[in-house]
Amino acid sequence: MEGTPVTAGSTHDPAASPGVGTSPLEECTMSLTWTPTLDRALAVAARCHAGQTRKDDPTPYIAHPVAVALIVSDFTSDEDVAVAALLHDVLEDVPPTVYSADDMTAEFGERVTELVRGVSEDKTAGVQTPPWRVRKEGYLARLAEDSHECLLISAADKIHNLRSMVTAHERLGGDMWGLFNAGPEEKLWFYRAIADAVAERLGDCTASRELRRAVDDVAALAPVG
Repeated sequence: MEGTPVTAGSTHDPAASPGVGTSPLEECTMSLTWTPTLDRALAVAARCHAGQTRKDDPTPYIAHPVAVALIVSDFTSDEDVAVAALLHDVLEDVPPTVYSADDMTAEFGERVTELVRGVSEDKTAGVQTPPWRVRKEGYLARLAEDSHECLLISAADKIHNLRSMVTAHERLGGDMWGLFNAGPEEKLWFYRAIADAVAERLGDCTASRELRRAVDDVAALAPVG
């Protein structure tokens, strides 16, 4: 992507921020605020996801990373985390010839790139990927070692996915489950495992409570028997 490189990490002082940089359990009471860096990240995400849609309806895919950034801003005021939330699917869904980790580092700094790597599955656009279960187990293994900031992004990502599933179920009923590469049992196994990891590592906080609530809401929709 063309543009003058900037380093988001250089503008953030964890010691001065009320966000998760100093205490992962400290709640954020401010909504996401526009900054030039967030504007650039949104532009990059919009270009990278151009033409992509959500699985459950024809909504442009960019709606998802925007929602994730908004959700994570309820958990932390760390700008790098919000930027990484906007970009969290780029390295998975976009060929590196279009936008690579090096491009991301040049524009937003090494910290943002590492946060995005921390919440990315082991797959690259245009390349054959491992089976669903293998990818999910790898994701969970990384989550056990990831930073608290990565846990917040992962929680926000899954909260939005789960809320979208509830909305899709209202429209499609049980047919909603057919949209995914895994059945209800496997989907719920994965989301519960993430909720467990977030609760274990971050404790009782807004992120862990909202994620658990979202998992329970979807579990209530799973077919019985």
